[in-house]
Amino acid sequence: FCYRLLTRRTFYSKNFNISLVCMSLITTAIILTIQSSVVVSLGMVGALSIVRFRTAIKEPMDLVFLYWSISVGIICGAGLSEIAIILSVVVTLAVLILSRIPLGRAPMILVINSDNDKETNKAIRQIVRKYSRFYTEKSRNISGGQLNLVIELAVNKGDELAGELS
Repeated sequence: FCYRLLTRRTFYSKNFNISLVCMSLITTAIILTIQSSVVVSLGMVGALSIVRFRTAIKEPMDLVFLYWSISVGIICGAGLSEIAIILSVVVTLAVLILSRIPLGRAPMILVINSDNDKETNKAIRQIVRKYSRFYTEKSRNISGGQLNLVIELAVNKGDELAGELS
């Protein structure tokens, strides 16, 4: 919830948010397992340090599933299959429930290329203000009398905005 609130911007990742919850659940099961024995804890540290990936993992949920499967294997190897079963049920429920939560609309990025004069700038701001709930100017580049403007905005009628701007 905190991650979602603090990253209301364009690049919010629902999969990353779900992976944060799942990683904490999986780590909890590992800690419960290593509490039982110093030998198991050393073995688990060794086993987790052996795992090395040849390719970069780009999707956070892929990393969660890898970490989950390694953890379940280690927990079962330590003879604590009850914890592995509980972990699997809880993580499965967490993934299913969190993936069903509707995702709010992400802000859009509007890129405008136009002539750089005061009337055009004023007209662009009025149109953006008319159609958007909020907007933030991300960059403004002026080169050779041309304006390149990048605006992040939340808008319901994007087609109408684009039509009026063009």
